[in-house]
Amino acid sequence: MNFVFASQNPDKIAEVRAKLPAYTIKGLDPTVFTEELLETGNTLEANALQKVRQVYKETGGNCFADDTGLEVESLNGTPGVYSARYAGEQKNSEDNMALLLQKLEGKDNRRARFRTVIALIWEGKEYIFEGVCEGAIVTVRSGAKGFGYDPIFMPDGEERTFADMSVAAKATMSHRGRALEKLITFIKSKND
Repeated sequence: MNFVFASQNPDKIAEVRAKLPAYTIKGLDPTVFTEELLETGNTLEANALQKVRQVYKETGGNCFADDTGLEVESLNGTPGVYSARYAGEQKNSEDNMALLLQKLEGKDNRRARFRTVIALIWEGKEYIFEGVCEGAIVTVRSGAKGFGYDPIFMPDGEERTFADMSVAAKATMSHRGRALEKLITFIKSKND
């Protein structure tokens, strides 16, 4: 079974493929899909739906999109839906982490959670799946794997950040992995 995943991020595509080995997952080829994916919603759900509708309009096939936000408790849930652009429109992970660590200086409460919303268009109908991973923001970056805020996010029950983990280890507990598990369960139920 084939799906188009509405992403041009090779790290994110690899993470999704690792979680869905039984399916053919195609990312967006930047030479074919030249439009920037829209993310103008004020919620993760709105952005995921916006992106999947945009890709479905182009492909007409089964496809899904996700949007993820890091929600920091002591910062009233920010950066949230603006996680990728937290330090500006250049979407620079290093700048985003530096700004977040700066805003958390002196704060005892470093609780945070990653939340992913996946929007799926399956046979022309829309579905939403959500995954959450609770954890905390560490004071010093650690690890060279992963992407985004992975070097500063440590999931509950772990002594490693996401960036210290292999793709497979991260997928077993990550927000995206949990949302993908719900998507897989749904797809399997439709095929039975």
